[in-house]
Amino acid sequence: MNRRQKILDRLADLESQALAGGGAQRVAKQHAKGKLTARERIDALLDPGTFEEFDQLKTHRCTHFGMEQQRIPGDGVVTGHGLVDGRRVFVFAQDFTVFGGSLSSAFAEKICKIMDQAMRVGAPVVGLNDSGGARIQEGVESLAGYADIFLRNTLASGRVPQISAIMGPCAGGAVYSPAITDFTLMVEQTSYMFITGPDVIRSVTHEEVTQEELGGAHTHATKSGVAHLTAPDEGACIEMVRELLSFVPSNNAESPPFVATDDPVDREAPELDELVPDNPNRPYDIKQVIEAVADDRYFFEVMPDYAMNMVIGFMRLGGRSVGVVANQPMVLAGCLDIGASVKAARFVRFCDAFNIPLVTLVDVPGFLPGTDQEWNGIIKHGAKLLYAFAEATVPKVTLITRKAYGGAYDVMASKHIRADVNFAYPTAEIAVMGPEGAVNIIHRRTLAKAEDPEARRAELVDDYRETFANPFRAAELGYIDAIIHPRETRARLIRSLDMLQDKVDTNPPKKHGNIPL
Repeated sequence: MNRRQKILDRLADLESQALAGGGAQRVAKQHAKGKLTARERIDALLDPGTFEEFDQLKTHRCTHFGMEQQRIPGDGVVTGHGLVDGRRVFVFAQDFTVFGGSLSSAFAEKICKIMDQAMRVGAPVVGLNDSGGARIQEGVESLAGYADIFLRNTLASGRVPQISAIMGPCAGGAVYSPAITDFTLMVEQTSYMFITGPDVIRSVTHEEVTQEELGGAHTHATKSGVAHLTAPDEGACIEMVRELLSFVPSNNAESPPFVATDDPVDREAPELDELVPDNPNRPYDIKQVIEAVADDRYFFEVMPDYAMNMVIGFMRLGGRSVGVVANQPMVLAGCLDIGASVKAARFVRFCDAFNIPLVTLVDVPGFLPGTDQEWNGIIKHGAKLLYAFAEATVPKVTLITRKAYGGAYDVMASKHIRADVNFAYPTAEIAVMGPEGAVNIIHRRTLAKAEDPEARRAELVDDYRETFANPFRAAELGYIDAIIHPRETRARLIRSLDMLQDKVDTNPPKKHGNIPL
C-alpha cells in the first residue's frame, strides 16, 4: 500500500469516528430519551445538503486522568455553517454522546472559531445545547473556555442574532452563554437549566426540589422568564428556531427578509369596530387586534407564558417583519409590572438593534400597585422599558386602543419619547388617571357635601370622561397624529411604516448609555 492510500485510509477512519460520535450504544441511549444526536439536530435545522463542517478532526489536549487514551475526533461538539431558507447561519451542536458533551478547551475553541467567523461575515449563530458542563479533567482550562465563549456572546450581541436551543442539561457556568443570547428555547421534559442543582440546594438550604421543578422548560417559561419559547419535542423546537430566523435580519446592517403576501395591504378588519368594549373596565383580548391586522392573520408570539399582561412577538405587515409590544387587558387589566416591563424592554432593544420596526398597542391603566412591586424595584424595572423605547431609533408606530393613564402613557412609546406616528381609537382614554380616581381627588370636598354622593360622583365621572378621558385633547396638542376607525388599523399601520421605511435617527455620540439594570 502506497503512502497516499495510507493517508486516505487514515482520513476515512478518522471521519468515520467523528460521524459515529460516542458510538452506537450511546447514540441508542440518546434516542431512548427522546433526544436526537448533534448531527441529527443540525440536519433538521439546516437546508438539506448545505452543512459545511469545521474542525471535524479536532481533539482535546488533556494528558491527565487517562484522558490521553480517550480522544474522539470532534471532541463532543459539531460546528460549522449552512443555510436556513437559503440564508447563511453558523451553528454548533453539543454532542452528549461524547464525554457527556462536556466542554474542554478544544471544544470551546471550536465554538469561538465559528462565532468569530459569523461576526466577520454577518450571519446568525444558533447554539444547540446538550452538555454535562465543564470537563473536570481539564480544570481551569475548561473554565477559561467558557469565558472565551461568553466574551464572543457579548461582542456579537447586537451585531448578529444569537439563538440558543436547550435540548438537554445546561448547568453551572454553562447557563450564562444562553442567557446572553437573544432568544432561548427549551424542550419540555428533556431540557433543564440551573446554576446549582437539586443536590447542592438540598445540602445548603435543605430544600427538596426536582430538576424539572428547579430548571425545566415550564419553570423557565412561566416563572423566571429565561425561556422565550418551549416546544414539546426537539423537532418542534428546531422548527421554531427556523421560523424565528425568518423574522430577523442576518446582521445589524441589514433589514429583515421581505416575505410576499396575498393579503391586501388595504384590507379592512370590521370585527375591530366592536372588539373594544364601551365599558372601560371590561377586558378583551389584544391578540385579536394583532391577528386582525397581521399579514395572513399570523402572529409569532414570544414568551407567551411569562408576564402575560404584556404581549410581545413578530408579525408581518405588507411583507415586512414588525415587532409587536402590547398591553393585554385580559391579564391584570394590562397593568405594567416588573415582569412585563423587563420582558418588553429586552424585546424592544432587540428589535432596535436589528432594524425591526416597532408597533405598540396601548391599553394600560398604569403601573401595578403594591408593596411587592415597590420593594422589588418597579421604579427601576419600569424605567428599563421607558429607556428602551426612548433609545430606539427604528420606526415606531403606536396605537392607543383604550386606556393610557399616567406615567404608563409616557412609557408605552408615546410621542414624547420619539414615537414617529401615534394613533388612537375614538374610544381611547388618555389622562393622568382614570375618571373615578380623578373625581375622588379633584372633587373630594364637593362629594363630601353632596346630598347623594354616589349620584353626584357618577355625574362628575361622566363629565371628566367627556372633558379629559378621550383622545381629542391629545390630538389638539399633536400628541396623537390621527384618531382612526378600528377597521382601518391595518391599512393605517402599513402606510405609516411605508412612510418610515427610510427613516434615519441617531442618539448623541457616546460610548453607551447606562440603562437601569
